Amino acid sequence: MARQFFVGGNFKMNPNTRKQKEALVEVLNKAQLDSATEVVIAPPSIYLISLKEILRKDIQVAAQNCYFKESGAFTGEISPGQLVDAGIPYVILGHSERRTLFHETSEVVAQKTKAALAASLKVILCIGETLEQREGNQTAEVCQEQLKAVVGVLTEADWSKIVIAYEPVWAIGTGKVATSAQAQAAHADIRSYLSKAVSPAVASATRVIYGGSVTATNCSELATQSDVDGFLVGGASLKPEFVNIINAAKAQGSS
Repeated sequence: MARQFFVGGNFKMNPNTRKQKEALVEVLNKAQLDSATEVVIAPPSIYLISLKEILRKDIQVAAQNCYFKESGAFTGEISPGQLVDAGIPYVILGHSERRTLFHETSEVVAQKTKAALAASLKVILCIGETLEQREGNQTAEVCQEQLKAVVGVLTEADWSKIVIAYEPVWAIGTGKVATSAQAQAAHADIRSYLSKAVSPAVASATRVIYGGSVTATNCSELATQSDVDGFLVGGASLKPEFVNIINAAKAQGSS
């Protein structure tokens, strides 16, 4: 099954000013982008609505997080319903920084995923292992364990609204990157697990994207891997080279 290439840009807690945000949007608005690639960017929540209003219509916007309750006394949180009401179609859940810095368990990520889908959001679901786990040959085990909690609360139909982002924690913001062979092996294992835990159809249709210090230099080779369906980009999404990453699949097709 042909899966649409997907490139997400996670701005994290950047940019620092509205002027910087507008400069980033201007680069994207003027760029020649591959129309066959789905593009989603995730700015800080304070900029979600204003950025969406000035961004070209073929680029979608994602929140970087949401809570699993619809409303109530949860200071500082955003509900899935509020994102939908604001016209935001996607949310990133389970990012390693949420898991490590804010101690979100896989069970909490699963609750958030279920709530987001119930509200009709689409989810970029992040999983991945630490350096210690990678060196202990636990990559497959860790990814499967993180997915298992989500599999347990979803229906088969729910997976049509999920993009899985494999993000090796040891390669995020470190300058290190998994080799194309390592990325392909991890993605193939994720697909194999989905086939057994959910269904072969879901495994075949679900996009599995790579995130871990993706740059314009390494994206081309990664894009050639059969189970790498795109990227979730961190630091490079704040630079002009993000355009080259978005166009990585097209570049491969024309080479």
